Amino acid sequence: MSPQPEADATRAVVQDLLVRLGEGPPERIAELYAEQVDWKLDWPESEHGRSATPWIRHRTTRADVADHYRELAEHHVRGEADTQVERVLVDGEDAVVLGEIRQTAESTKRAYRARFALHLTVTDGLITRQHTYEDSLAVAEAFDESA
Repeated sequence: MSPQPEADATRAVVQDLLVRLGEGPPERIAELYAEQVDWKLDWPESEHGRSATPWIRHRTTRADVADHYRELAEHHVRGEADTQVERVLVDGEDAVVLGEIRQTAESTKRAYRARFALHLTVTDGLITRQHTYEDSLAVAEAFDESA
């Protein structure tokens, strides 16, 4: 397969993911992921799975992906989320999505903005890797009950 069709296929899956993320149903989002997935979040390991931010942890399965989006929704104020995608870069089966999320923490009612980069790998039409890099300090501060 030449590089262009592979990149086109990757771009199509990433665009579908972005549409489904905007629509919201976790199971529908998770359908785009392989049964086994390499899902990592670039957060300090000591912060993974804290009670205020339980969705922040590594994942390994499609079911874990659906759980991630359910937990994310449970801990944010509905209707107060926005994501601005600034760029999607594709190279073969790899893609990088750059942008900014805007959310409001349910527990503190604090709004926050966090820059992000997603590194995705698409194999045979499914996402097999998602490594997320985001402004963890902005998220942690929004959920800090003591502040």
